Amino acid sequence: MGATGRHAPARRLAVTGVVAAALTITAGIAAVAAAQPATPRSVALSMPRATAAAALGPRREPARGSHEPARGTAPARLAVTAVDRKDCPAPATACVDLARHMTWLQAGGKVSFGPVRMEPGQPGTVHATPRGTFSVAWKAGPSYMSTVYHEPMPWATFFAPGGIAFHGGSLTRWSHGCVHLTAANARYYQENLSIGAEVVVF
Repeated sequence: MGATGRHAPARRLAVTGVVAAALTITAGIAAVAAAQPATPRSVALSMPRATAAAALGPRREPARGSHEPARGTAPARLAVTAVDRKDCPAPATACVDLARHMTWLQAGGKVSFGPVRMEPGQPGTVHATPRGTFSVAWKAGPSYMSTVYHEPMPWATFFAPGGIAFHGGSLTRWSHGCVHLTAANARYYQENLSIGAEVVVF
């Protein structure tokens, strides 16, 4: 038997030992990785930048002075209850529930529009939206600006002393006493509330 034949078993044993060692090291690394579950951010860090940004989603900071629900919480479902109907009697055309940040229109005591989300003035401050029974006094167009705060008040429908109105505005920031609605809802209110219509804020 030649030299190559005599040393072949030894070489095979050496190669087998190297392979076994490599498999042992690989298994150890896999065990350590499995013990530390990846977070979305650690997964994203291993991706290309564009893919990682999409995976993590855009960063969103709440607006200053906002009081929107914490991330992951859904807004409460809007519904007019029996208690609401007592607080806003049948003669009223527009109802505003300050505690639940919602408003609706009604005819003959039956809801005709809404309820929809709204934003009032901050309670306990000089900008708190006044409670009581009022009536629509006058209306302004889509480009109306506040003469006091110099801010847009599109589709303003004025109903209380001090320039208090329904109008388009932010739904995540307190108003200066008015009732903020989306622009579309503010326009609907203006088109469906006649001068003299009763507004109840409670």
